[in-house]
Amino acid sequence: MHWFRSTSTAAALAALLICSPAAAQPTKQYEPSVGQPGKDVIWVPTPDDVVERMLRMAQVTANDYVIDLGAGDGKIAIMAAKQFGARAMGIEYDPEMARHAQGNITKAGVTGKARIVQGDIFASDFTQATVLTMYLLPALNLKLRPQILNMRAGTRVVSHSFNMDDWEPDESSSMDGRRAYFWVVPASVGGNWTLNLSGGGVAERLELALEQRYQKIEGTVGIRAGLGGLREPRLSGFQIAFAYVDDHGVRREFSGRVSGARMEGGFRADNGTEGRWTATRK
Repeated sequence: MHWFRSTSTAAALAALLICSPAAAQPTKQYEPSVGQPGKDVIWVPTPDDVVERMLRMAQVTANDYVIDLGAGDGKIAIMAAKQFGARAMGIEYDPEMARHAQGNITKAGVTGKARIVQGDIFASDFTQATVLTMYLLPALNLKLRPQILNMRAGTRVVSHSFNMDDWEPDESSSMDGRRAYFWVVPASVGGNWTLNLSGGGVAERLELALEQRYQKIEGTVGIRAGLGGLREPRLSGFQIAFAYVDDHGVRREFSGRVSGARMEGGFRADNGTEGRWTATRK
């Protein structure tokens, strides 16, 4: 009887151990695999040298807030924080990938500077970014383009591999066959403006008309002879520059900044005249 009781006890203990959670096999740590499907894209990590070039193109500093759309394993946010000192956030749709990326943030020792959030980039607010990075598909870039163009003028945008269709990049770089594209979100300047000049013996009120297509601008300024065309008009973020030849054949060069419905800056002319200018939208 003693042997049977011992056998029964052993069997019961064995059954308890088999059913016990403590005896269960440890959960396998999540590891992403190249090519795994996501919501709208498959996951392919960006090489480190391309990540660095993207951040160099955007001239990221410790004063920036970098937001990475489709963060994957978090490497862009990590490098932005660790190597460039910026604050960074990555938005990742896949919950497991987001947790994995946040774990990488912790391992890299940048939890005070960077974080990964789980979310849908098309339902997320990324308007506070000073630098926006992405490695998406062309159709997704185009879908995001209106929202990006409505961001603050001067926001820098970098995309790995894919451009923005007819919104031409301000720079393209190539690294071992891989390409990165860079844009600066332009201010909205298209329309009619009243241009006021003062200083250097000049006091004039002129009509300025600007046509805009993304960062490309052209236009005219009212002169006594009619309309003078603008020369070398340039728009980069909120910075604007242009020139024209006045009624006396003197070239005037303007540079300044755009702030909503107002522009202001300085001008100088070939004859040595210098002054200030402002423009208000009609």
